[in-house]
Amino acid sequence: MNPQEKKLARLRRARATRLHIRELGVPRLTVHRSNQHLYAQVIAADGRSVIAAASTVQPSVREGIAGGTKNKAAAAVVGRIIAERARAKGVSKVAFDRSGFKYHGRIAALAEAARAAGLEF
Repeated sequence: MNPQEKKLARLRRARATRLHIRELGVPRLTVHRSNQHLYAQVIAADGRSVIAAASTVQPSVREGIAGGTKNKAAAAVVGRIIAERARAKGVSKVAFDRSGFKYHGRIAALAEAARAAGLEF
């Protein structure tokens, strides 16, 4: 499978997930993964505003990371921080939007850390 086909397959999975999440009508925790960094946002149910955000690019998040930004430990730190920031804004229940990425590795580590920090999904 060439890189273009792989990306299109991921985007197709993402679209199907987002249609289902829109029907639920709850804020969504969306995740984007690059080779170097991990980004997470809690987006309002209407999709118009970002309630909370965290990524391995932010200096405040990077302080808690040991051993680089592209591993499961970094993903767990981002998950914990995004959950804390969302709960501070009054959001405790979200839908998990993996953006078409498979629930494995860094994506799974972020989700488990967010659940452990108090987000429900």
